[in-house]
Amino acid sequence: MITFIIGLFILVVGGTLYGKLCVKIFKPDNRETPAVANMDGVDFVPMKQWKNSLINLLNIAGTGPILGPIQGILFGPVAFILIPVGCVLGGAMHDYFSGMMSMRNGGAQMPSLVRKYTGKSAYSLYMIFISLLMLLVGAVFVYTPGDIAATQVFGFSGSATAISTWIIYGIIFAYYIIATLFPIDKIIGRIYPILGAVLLFSAIGVFAGLFLGGYTLNNLSFANWKGIHPAGDNLIPIFFITVACGIVSGFHSTQTSIIARSVTREKQGRMTFYNMMIVEGFIAMIWAAAAMAVMNKGLADSLTPATSMIGIIAQDMLGTIGGLVAIAGVIVLPITSGDTALRGLRLMIGEQLHIDQKPKRNRLAVSLPIFVLVALVLIWAKMSSGGFTILWRYFAWSNQTIALFAFAIITIYLMKRKYKLIPLMSLLPGAWYAFITFTYICNAKIGFNIPINISYFLGGGFAVVYMVAVYRCGRKQMLYTSGNVVCN
Repeated sequence: MITFIIGLFILVVGGTLYGKLCVKIFKPDNRETPAVANMDGVDFVPMKQWKNSLINLLNIAGTGPILGPIQGILFGPVAFILIPVGCVLGGAMHDYFSGMMSMRNGGAQMPSLVRKYTGKSAYSLYMIFISLLMLLVGAVFVYTPGDIAATQVFGFSGSATAISTWIIYGIIFAYYIIATLFPIDKIIGRIYPILGAVLLFSAIGVFAGLFLGGYTLNNLSFANWKGIHPAGDNLIPIFFITVACGIVSGFHSTQTSIIARSVTREKQGRMTFYNMMIVEGFIAMIWAAAAMAVMNKGLADSLTPATSMIGIIAQDMLGTIGGLVAIAGVIVLPITSGDTALRGLRLMIGEQLHIDQKPKRNRLAVSLPIFVLVALVLIWAKMSSGGFTILWRYFAWSNQTIALFAFAIITIYLMKRKYKLIPLMSLLPGAWYAFITFTYICNAKIGFNIPINISYFLGGGFAVVYMVAVYRCGRKQMLYTSGNVVCN
């Protein structure tokens, strides 16, 4: 339990101090925000700080901070240190600057920011990755909450041949369509407070259960610090791909740019963006600890599926009624990320094609192809043997790869501000994830299946190339004041 408590201390105290530093560097002021300047009643809608913060938390916290840590804790108590350190120095900083840069650029979505700060070549590559990621997010976040609801709430089989499975999928899908098309304050702004209450009850309940239920947690030691996985998976890079949303997630930058259009004061950015990622790290820590606790109690083992582990944890720690509420909180997370993922993709496509999103017919025209593609991916994943496993792995990898672009534009933005060493706060995490993502795709069976030692070498080389490319682009940008230099 001591290592877990130390991890929480790092998360809370480190998050507080580093959050203040990020604010000091960015220097938010009293300028008019896009929510006020560009108010259109659809996507640019001023909302209160508590509501923006809660919506952003629900947007970024999908199944990643639950399913990821449950799988990641198989590496041992090292997870209790890696999660908070990565969340503070990488994830929360990534989310804060992404959201604030969007606000400073009129509420621009990530593709526009990538094009502005890195040029057309990087922008074209980004659009391929982000379109793929958003479609995968939409499919994954229908699949996982649908199956959890079917098997653990209603007691259905959740099989591909069961009518009940597709009815539940259909209900979630219908909600996604409504949330994507309607103004943000009409649907999302009204139901998220309710869903947020369920989420918080779930997280706090499991957290209390850890201390009141007499559970034991392993501590980090010289014997287990390497994080040896039961299946022999390598801590690096697998851990950082698996525990994506609790540490760093490129998907988050697409969500902070949505809420950047609803924030009324720049000084609200720390609570809305940085602190909400710290809360997500807290959720990840809770579920990682809970998974270790029930395994130590003998209620589960390394072969227990992560989705089944959720039910075991909820039932054992909170009882039947409390367990159902906890499971409901888990179901809420992916649904409230899937809806805004598809909404974000609509906004990105509309912005890049210069299609005004205020008329309903335009929103429908952009959204229809998106939903058709998501439906096809979902059907394939459910009907194919091993389809979801492949879907999830590509989702996790593309999610982390997207973060490279956000770290790059943050670094270039800081370089343009004439800072000397400060840009390293984003360049170094970007280089680390360049190493992680490239090593993973080289070594993984869904990638090139290259031996791990060679993959490490290739990943290190790619990280160096990434750092040099970002630095050169930043240097070119520093020579101009317009900020529209192409860094090809």
